[in-house]
Amino acid sequence: MIRLRAVFSKKDRAKYISHLDLNRCMLRTFRRSGLPIWYTEGFHSHPYFSFALALSLGYESDCEILDFNLNEDVPLNEVRDRLNAVMPEGMKIISVAERKLKVTAITNAEYSFSLISDNPESLMNDIKSLINREKILIEKKTKKGIKTVDIKSDMEIISCEINGKSVDMVMRLPAGTQTNYNPSLFFEALKKSCDMPFETAKIRRTGIFCENNEIFS
Repeated sequence: MIRLRAVFSKKDRAKYISHLDLNRCMLRTFRRSGLPIWYTEGFHSHPYFSFALALSLGYESDCEILDFNLNEDVPLNEVRDRLNAVMPEGMKIISVAERKLKVTAITNAEYSFSLISDNPESLMNDIKSLINREKILIEKKTKKGIKTVDIKSDMEIISCEINGKSVDMVMRLPAGTQTNYNPSLFFEALKKSCDMPFETAKIRRTGIFCENNEIFS
């Protein structure tokens, strides 16, 4: 068995494919590719593959992680090309490599997004006021119900600048098996703390990282 990991992008119309539908899309993709995919054992045998992190509906990504196994050795470039030939519109395999790190090594993810406003200068002031708070408390849905979390302690602002009618930001948040945040929590906190209306746009996951800011691969 050959254990492989693919990095793929999910953009444009594909950003509206839910995580559940993504599983169905990938099942069809593997079947159409003709690759010797490894099947699970048991009564309901099916191709094995898994995604490292679920992506919120409407978000784009440059760095989605897909793990799968093959029964035969196939050149990595051929695996990439055969998958890309049958991938849904808006999705593209960027690279394929042998799987090394476990998914549990993931610690955070990076996102870029734009906050569009008629008064971006005022919005920028509201953003600065929010991120300078000692705590940013927000209610988050969990498997055990609603929980109040402080996203300030785990949030890292990489960049924040005005660009025309928008404030463009890059942010890192916890991700992985233990804690998993996405920018929607920040959007919610900002809406509650400022009077300036804004719209979100161009939300994209741009990186997945391990400890010490090493890129997960």
